[in-house]
Amino acid sequence: MKSTSLSLIAGTVALAAVTGFAALTAPGEADAGEAKAAARLPVERSSLLCPAPGLSDLAETTYTSFTPAAGSGGTAGAADLMPSVSTTADAGDDTSAEKDGEKDGKKEESKKAESGKPVVSLKKPGMPATAEASGSDAPALVGTATGELAPGWTTQQTTTVSAGATRGLLGVSCTGPDTNFWFPAASTAKSREDYVHLTNPDDTAAVADIELYGPDGSLKSDVGEGITVPARSSVPVLISTLTSEAADDVTVHVTTRTGRVGAVVRAAGDETGSDWLAASVDPTGTLVLPGIPADATDVRLVAFAPGEDDADLKVQLLGKNGAISPAGHEDLHIKSNMTAGVDLKDVTRGEAGSLLLTPAESGRATPVVAALRVVRGTGDKREVAYIPATGPVGAQATVADNRAKGSTLSLTAPGATGKVKVTASAGSEGGEQAVQTYTVKAGTTIAVTPPVPAGLKGSYALTIETESGGPVHAARTLSLPEGGIPMFTVQTLPDDGGTVEVPNAEQDLSVLGG
Repeated sequence: MKSTSLSLIAGTVALAAVTGFAALTAPGEADAGEAKAAARLPVERSSLLCPAPGLSDLAETTYTSFTPAAGSGGTAGAADLMPSVSTTADAGDDTSAEKDGEKDGKKEESKKAESGKPVVSLKKPGMPATAEASGSDAPALVGTATGELAPGWTTQQTTTVSAGATRGLLGVSCTGPDTNFWFPAASTAKSREDYVHLTNPDDTAAVADIELYGPDGSLKSDVGEGITVPARSSVPVLISTLTSEAADDVTVHVTTRTGRVGAVVRAAGDETGSDWLAASVDPTGTLVLPGIPADATDVRLVAFAPGEDDADLKVQLLGKNGAISPAGHEDLHIKSNMTAGVDLKDVTRGEAGSLLLTPAESGRATPVVAALRVVRGTGDKREVAYIPATGPVGAQATVADNRAKGSTLSLTAPGATGKVKVTASAGSEGGEQAVQTYTVKAGTTIAVTPPVPAGLKGSYALTIETESGGPVHAARTLSLPEGGIPMFTVQTLPDDGGTVEVPNAEQDLSVLGG
């Protein structure tokens, strides 16, 4: 048998193992001249990682886990988020290597964690499950969903801190593991305390590198390399300890040498509170940053060009009536391997919008990453949130932990007009799902109060599906004001990866003839 034939058969078998499906057709059953389109099938396994939420003894955290009912796999499954083995205080405390004397102890901790109860366990699609945690010692969570609970599984971690330097509403959609993350809009300034949280879902240690880039290029660091994240554990790394250079705008690049991690940045400022900064979409020439609130008092754009070429971008705000260019900031020049920041101030001027970054010259697209730092309120009543550049809704996107009041859904169509269906799930404690369809005109953003389940009790999830037209990008703002502070958090809604494209395979017995 030829080696190429062996490779093809091995690839088909591996794909069948991942998806649980493979269409094998005997010769003659289909017209050999017809090329069948690849099928999209539900995934049968998903992983999520939630960072340790503990910020202070005043921290109150809610976890909301959800899988959409439509399109779920046919087999029964489970979706559990377990506490990580440990959360190391800081990578500076010799976490770059495990000491031999600690290995047996870590194995014992791992056994205890595996035999412990889930923090939150989802039982069926279409209805959220919730859990709560209090104080500063809540651990990071490591979770897996299988069977019918895997496609589109999402978990929202929402933390409220009512006072102190880290006060605010902090929200994050728990992330899947990966090997490469970009975080523009971080900082090593004295007024900031930003941590990168690295969580390892696997049973073997992962080794990660953290690179920092400021306005003048790479920030020298000797301790950001070779950070070991023990098996099923989480390591928070204080960014300012990785370099002696203070910079207001820093891009953080996390990669792994071995293994994979979930990564997210917790950013805290002396005067504006704190929130989670999720990773930007991978470097690309055109970026969409959706969901800037109408009452934003200060918006700062931070972008980075990781390649060898400088980037020149056209900056546009997409509002309800179309695109405008921010006065004085119509263009943005980003030097290669340098972080650029620009203060757009109150760019929305009372109208919700989204930022669109495109190449200044047609045909000269330079890959970039970007994020927004958004502030609401004034004086000592200010609150911050972050909006990374994100991909479109695609086939389906989901966000959990929506309340009867306080949720706003932003939808933007940067190219052609798009139509989406929004489904509000049943509530975590009762209620019936509701459905609404929205059409977003080309080059505009609409901000709507999403549908609320009839008879809602508890919280609910929103699932967005593209029905027709061009790509639509989305973000959900959750507002929970407290003590005169407009506390809020923004989560973007890229495609949730609930389905995977599987090429049709045909059985060809001729390959057995050598």
